[in-house]
Amino acid sequence: MKAVVVTEPGGPENLHLAEVPDPVAGPGEVVVDVAATAVNRADVLQRLGFYPPPPGAPPYLGLECSGVVSAVGDGVDGWRVGDEACALLAGGGYAERVAVPAGQLLPVPEGVSLVDAAALPEAVCTVWSNVFMAAGLRPGEVLLVHGGSGGIGTMAIQLAKQVDARVAVTAGSAEKLERCRELGADVLVNYREQDFVAAVREATDGRGADVVLDVIGAKYLARNVDVLAPNGRIAVIGLQGGTTAELDLGRLMAKRAALLSTTLRARPAPEKAAIVASVREHVWPLFAAGTVRPVVHDRLPLADAAEAHRTMEASTHVGKLVLTVGAGSSGGS
Repeated sequence: MKAVVVTEPGGPENLHLAEVPDPVAGPGEVVVDVAATAVNRADVLQRLGFYPPPPGAPPYLGLECSGVVSAVGDGVDGWRVGDEACALLAGGGYAERVAVPAGQLLPVPEGVSLVDAAALPEAVCTVWSNVFMAAGLRPGEVLLVHGGSGGIGTMAIQLAKQVDARVAVTAGSAEKLERCRELGADVLVNYREQDFVAAVREATDGRGADVVLDVIGAKYLARNVDVLAPNGRIAVIGLQGGTTAELDLGRLMAKRAALLSTTLRARPAPEKAAIVASVREHVWPLFAAGTVRPVVHDRLPLADAAEAHRTMEASTHVGKLVLTVGAGSSGGS
C-alpha cells in the first residue's frame, strides 16, 4: 500500500508517498481501507521528531481516519467486511489501509459523509473525555476554549452549547472569532489585542470560567488559574506554549480548583475503547439530529499532505484539514 512517510525529521517537504507493507488484522483488530484522514498538531510534532508513536503503533502519521472495513481479526464482534466506519488511531492514518483495535471504531454518523467522518474521532474523543468525562462541564457553567477556531475548539463550542453551557473562546483574528460566534460562542476574545483573563471576568461579572480547555500549556498556566471561577477545572491537552511553568498552588487551593492534564494517543486500548463507547452513546446522536457537525476547512489528496501541514503551521484554517485517500474518497461536502 501507499503511505506518507517522513524521510527525516524536519519540514513539510520531508513528507513523501511511498510503498510500505500492508497491515494485518491481529486478534481484536480490523483493517480499514482508508477513505480519508485528518491532520492534527500531533502530526506536525511527529514530523519534526518530537512525538514518536507509542509502542506497537504504525510509524506513519495520522490519528484518525474513515473508510471501509476490509478484514476482521479473531475475536471481533459487531463489525463485518464492508462496514463503513471512522476510527481513533494511535498512528497510521496517512495511508491506504490501517489496522485498528475494534473498540476504537465508530459507525459513520447519520448525516455525515464518509470523507468528513475522518474529521471527527480525535476532536470529539478529546473534547468529550476532557471537558465532560474528566472536567464535568455542567449546564449553566462557563467553558473557556483556547484556540476556539481549531479542530478541537470548533467541536468544543458545539458540544458545550448542547448542555446549555456558556462558551468563551480565544482566537487570533476577527474572522476566526466570527466563525466561533456562528458555532455558538458567547464571549469572543482576540488574544492578540485583549487579555483573556480581563475579558472573561468582565463577561461573567467577575466570576470567571468554570472549565478551561487549554492547548497552550506552560505559557498560559498562571493566567488560566487567574481566570478560573471557584471550584474551576483546567484541562491541559496541548503544549504549544511550552512544558514547564511555575504554579502558585496557594492560588489554586484558594479557588478549590483542579488541574487536569491528559494525552489521548498514549492511553491504553481499554481506556480508548471506553471513551469511544461513551462518545457513541452521548455524542453520535447529536450528529444524526443535525445539532452538531464537522467543521472542515479543506479537503486535499493524501499526496498533498505537505501543503496541509503548511496550512496547519500557519494557523490560517478554521476547523479540520482532511486528506482524501483512495477510491470513493471524493464524496462529501
